[in-house]
Amino acid sequence: MAKPKAASCPRAYSLGRRQELSDRKRAKILATARAQLESNGLLNFSLESIAQQSGVTRQTVYNLFGTRAGLLEALFDQLALPGGMERMRSVMRETNAESALTSFVDVFCGFWGKDRLLIRRIHGIAATDPEFGAAVEARNRRRQGAAARIVGLLDATHGKQTGQEHSQRATTLWALTSFEFFDALADGCGSIAGAAQLVQSLVKGALFYASGQSARQALKGRR
Repeated sequence: MAKPKAASCPRAYSLGRRQELSDRKRAKILATARAQLESNGLLNFSLESIAQQSGVTRQTVYNLFGTRAGLLEALFDQLALPGGMERMRSVMRETNAESALTSFVDVFCGFWGKDRLLIRRIHGIAATDPEFGAAVEARNRRRQGAAARIVGLLDATHGKQTGQEHSQRATTLWALTSFEFFDALADGCGSIAGAAQLVQSLVKGALFYASGQSARQALKGRR
């Protein structure tokens, strides 16, 4: 006797449909938040105003993101993919110090240059708004930790440094790959590509010089 066909599961379909609607709302809210930051900055940037402009309730925004800081974190995550930040996974697995350093600088210069005006607006708001400031600071600390690991690879390759020297070099790499530094160079160079190339040269000149090589030797590989 043929077995009866299993009935389709309306509950599974319902859950899938619900998730699809949730994803659409999430994307709409993030697009609204981005547009709000680009046009008006912090003015009226609240869960209420974002909800109203997105055509959803404040409770929906709260359920999806929690707070303004949560919304900003989600916006950062959304910017990260087209900005090339997924490459950091391979950078952190790199065992060749020079390759890791070059890739590390490339990743952040590419990210800063991708949405430069929006990131500038967010960092400006972070200077005066504690909630935004905490979100930006958390991202900066992650970059600081990654910079320390890159410098650790350099130490292992070019000779062990003292704890103080390691800390100074890690701080130097962190500072030279900051958005503020890149943004200022991009203005001065007149192009994103020019700023990225200059950051590479400055980073290698500073770090290799600090490890005992001359700046000319350090920069030789970039020519």
